[in-house]
Amino acid sequence: MLAYTLRRLFQAIPVILLVTLIVFLLNASIPGDPGRIRLGQRADPAAVDAYNEQRGYNDPLIVQYGKYLWRLFVHFDLGESDVKAGKSVNEILEDAFLVTLRLALLSIVVALFIGISAGVLSAVKSRSVIDYVSMLVAILGVSMPVFWLGILMIIYVAPALGLPRTGFDDSSAWAALRSLAMPAFALGLLSSATIARLSRSAMLDVMTQDYIRTARSKGVGEASVVLKHGMRNAAIPIVTVVGNSFGYLLVGAVLTETVFALPGLGREVVEAIKMRDRELITGGILLMSFVFIGVNLLVDLSYAWFDPRIRDDRS
Repeated sequence: MLAYTLRRLFQAIPVILLVTLIVFLLNASIPGDPGRIRLGQRADPAAVDAYNEQRGYNDPLIVQYGKYLWRLFVHFDLGESDVKAGKSVNEILEDAFLVTLRLALLSIVVALFIGISAGVLSAVKSRSVIDYVSMLVAILGVSMPVFWLGILMIIYVAPALGLPRTGFDDSSAWAALRSLAMPAFALGLLSSATIARLSRSAMLDVMTQDYIRTARSKGVGEASVVLKHGMRNAAIPIVTVVGNSFGYLLVGAVLTETVFALPGLGREVVEAIKMRDRELITGGILLMSFVFIGVNLLVDLSYAWFDPRIRDDRS
């Protein structure tokens, strides 16, 4: 297991370096003078040039990239915002990421509960009314835009349940939970549709295998057959889609955060793009990329736990 983990970690290193290079070059191509953006269009040219010199924007790109890698991987420093004076990118993104992380965790709990339950039940009750209704709801869920569902929930659900329509209140754990309840349900409901469809497909394939028939012929209870033998062997494709869904919830919740006015990571990056805040854009996109790479790495490692043959494969 250790060798498998180390192999996956080493394989992630070139991906991370490539991501930093792509993000850096895209950020460097943003039009406009960073000094002008920070100091204003009427600022003194000497002050603008001094600002660019201090930040290293006048250096060749290769030098800027080298300094950025050193600052990033040695000091774990994402720099200082070009627009929000005096605030470090680390501080800004930390606050935003904590909001998004809580939203993603609540959303994936909703998605897992609804998606896996509906998928397994549909597979066990294949070609029944339960199966048809579950898959119809799943198709509707996949087709439904999250911003439209969010607006409907703000208009109809929030007043009915007495929940906050928009905004985020972190004065207490209960207040934060109430603020995230509707956006988490909206995101989780849409993710559960994909999980339900894949869970059903994986379970249908597993439930026709010989070892399932053998377990039943030995008198093993149906619940044990489904949960112990069926779910374990159908876990790899389900874990894949759950991991990808969680990664997308962490880095792709910008529409939900905008609709519900949550100060999350996606919304922060969008605002940085509008203001051409180079350091914040680079830091935000890199954080999103690293999070997604990390989630996929954890998914890869989980394969070895579910199927020992994978970690024993030396190819």
